Amino acid sequence: MSRPLTAILVFLFAVLFAVSPVFVPNFGGFDPDQFPVPQIDPPVQPEGYAFAIWGMIYLWLIAGLGFGVWKRRDNAAWHPMRVALIPSLAVGSIWLAVAVASPVWAAVLIWIMLVSSLVALFRTPVQDKWFAALPLGLYAGWLSAASCVSLGLLAAGYGFVDSTTAAVGAIIVALVLASAVQNKLARAPTYGVAVIWALVGVVVHNFVVPNVTVAALAAGGAIAMIVPTFKAWRADR
Repeated sequence: MSRPLTAILVFLFAVLFAVSPVFVPNFGGFDPDQFPVPQIDPPVQPEGYAFAIWGMIYLWLIAGLGFGVWKRRDNAAWHPMRVALIPSLAVGSIWLAVAVASPVWAAVLIWIMLVSSLVALFRTPVQDKWFAALPLGLYAGWLSAASCVSLGLLAAGYGFVDSTTAAVGAIIVALVLASAVQNKLARAPTYGVAVIWALVGVVVHNFVVPNVTVAALAAGGAIAMIVPTFKAWRADR
């Protein structure tokens, strides 16, 4: 596929991804009864306000990829990122519809979205960080947290472990993944910012539930993520 066509296609998928909530307007998270063990206020999940980050993700991706179509349509440095990002955005455009039907398939798809987005993130051009690395970092960072949340929900929802153990395991996996990514990628501190945002959302949720164990671990994880995120910000200046 030619570079200009790829640029246009990834931009269109970003727009389709952003408007997909219009077609599934009543989705507010998984229904507790979608699991064999109903998940009522699962401790692994961030508080509802945290999901507002999607608004910024959608707008920034569209703005960045739109800039790419306008100014970098035939740019070789942008092409590898676009090729990797297309599967993530394409799957994302149908994710809500799948999530309504099946948490298991939703978990499979969100991990596909994550892997694709991470490959794209590592392929972002060094230049144009405000239009490539930074918006993609925010997207991939939130997906890193959300993918681990999906594992925690499935583990507890299918009775493999209790909800607290599932949340602890999911947070640990998220921290290992996020620390590794942020330490290796200095040009996208927004990745760590998104992970911290998700962890703080988990802290807030577990003050409401409450679950001191999960709240403490998420708080410690958020603090720990400040270090690689700050180093990435300093290195990117």
